[in-house]
Amino acid sequence: MKIILVNGSSHIKGTTMKVLEEMIQVFEREGISTEVVQLGAKPIADCLQCNVCKKTGVCVINDDGVNEFIEKAREADGFIFATPVYFAHPSGRIFSFLDRVFYANSKNGIYDAFQFKPGAAVAVARRGGSSASLDALSKYFGIAQMPVAGSTYWNMVHGLLPEDVQYDEEGLQTMRNLAQNMVWMLRCIDAGKKNGVPYPNIETSACTNFVRR
Repeated sequence: MKIILVNGSSHIKGTTMKVLEEMIQVFEREGISTEVVQLGAKPIADCLQCNVCKKTGVCVINDDGVNEFIEKAREADGFIFATPVYFAHPSGRIFSFLDRVFYANSKNGIYDAFQFKPGAAVAVARRGGSSASLDALSKYFGIAQMPVAGSTYWNMVHGLLPEDVQYDEEGLQTMRNLAQNMVWMLRCIDAGKKNGVPYPNIETSACTNFVRR
């Protein structure tokens, strides 16, 4: 089993990565393989809503890792989306990245690289804005039929610098518990597959836009 962790910070060794490392230790101890996708400081374009992906199955912008991530996602079993908090909101780069990832992957209401795979959002802040950031990132899980992993507090850690993270003992505890809960969910899903528990039958025919003509 494999979990992909997305670091939505431009600093690949910053505070957000320090928090992810706390979770990675748990995953590796439990025999779960991990891969970190670093969004880094390179430019990431917004979704143009050109709809080319609906014809080709891939995003028309092909130079910033979106299409590669979708292919990685098909082979993954769970996801962590982590972001620093900027102005009480997730980083713009993780929004641009995930908007294009999920839109390019959707076909007739189905997100085949993500559906029925657990996900969790993580926010790292100096002080405020964490809960708003978690709420924003969690929207992707809800539309793609992804079970959401929780913890013993909201998935947030505080610290301005990477070395500050160690002082948020409850925040790190929350990350470890989140990782344990994710492992448990993956094992439950795997047991269900092995015992013939079918996935739900999904309806996708209705699409109401509330515009009457």
